[in-house]
Amino acid sequence: MEHQNLLGYTLEQMEQAIAQMGHKPYRAKQLFKWLYNNRQYDFELMTDFAKELRGELAQKFTFEGPPLETRLVSQDGTEKYLFRLSDGNPVETVLIPDGDRRTACVSSQSGCALACRFCATGTMGLLRNLTVGEILWQLIYLRQVHGDEAFSNVVFMGMGEPLQNYDNVIEAINIITHHLGFNFGAKRTTISTSGITPKIRKLADSGLKTRLALSLHAATQEKRVKIMPVAQTFGLEKLMEAIRYYTETTGERVMFEYILFDGFNDSRADIDALIKLVRGIPCKINILPYNPIPGLDFKRPSDERVDWFARELHKDTPAVTVRRSRGRDIDAACGQLAARRTTPSALSLG
Repeated sequence: MEHQNLLGYTLEQMEQAIAQMGHKPYRAKQLFKWLYNNRQYDFELMTDFAKELRGELAQKFTFEGPPLETRLVSQDGTEKYLFRLSDGNPVETVLIPDGDRRTACVSSQSGCALACRFCATGTMGLLRNLTVGEILWQLIYLRQVHGDEAFSNVVFMGMGEPLQNYDNVIEAINIITHHLGFNFGAKRTTISTSGITPKIRKLADSGLKTRLALSLHAATQEKRVKIMPVAQTFGLEKLMEAIRYYTETTGERVMFEYILFDGFNDSRADIDALIKLVRGIPCKINILPYNPIPGLDFKRPSDERVDWFARELHKDTPAVTVRRSRGRDIDAACGQLAARRTTPSALSLG
């Protein structure tokens, strides 16, 4: 008999599975905690279950995720993990240490349909959405390697557009933040989107306490559409209306991610446009110098240019930070490793 994989099951789904076995619902809570909180996957070692129940669970269920294909460690401590899904599709996860912070960049899709001109993942196209379990496994694996303190922050900023896999991402966050699950603070999770306007409004209305980051990268519709085809569907004016709605509804500020490309969006005029665009919105602006990708046309600006841009922006928008590229020696930008390792046969799946 094929074992049923509990990876990705919500508490409600576990309660249904336990009920079908003829056991009481509280057993599901115990099982949920063992798997997601205690990280115990051997049913025989779940000591508050009777021996008979442990045997039943071991006969019926399993809890396992996709195998790791590659792990790379940068000189700066950044780690990149490449998992291979059961259908052959690749998934990347990146762990970025920064002082006391350790940020896990989690993927929500294998590949991506948005085809941003500067992104390695975009060259792959969308292979498929990840399941709840495949999303969670990335964090579970990091905890298997580094223990319960493996990461202090979780950002859905890996491969894919999280809001195009909205239901599975939200379900994963619910398990991550459940007190019997990962028991991880909701405000230490962030969804980063390229700007799926209706889903931003839906997220605002959801009551979820996760934070929101917008991959902006250009402060005018004309420039944004040149690098992000999604802007043709979701124009900047309506997108910013949705962002304002999000901040007003949730009471939370939003993070604007702004990658600097040499000679494209790093001028005085770009600074002025950005200041005008975000005026009145509770926000933080994160400046990221571009991490060059072979085969793509964009170039990285000089450190002096980056610092000048940030200083000038800071005069009118005080909440400005500069995030230096990490893991450049291991291709840590989203999708670089997976795009290299994706075979033609895998590309045909999806």
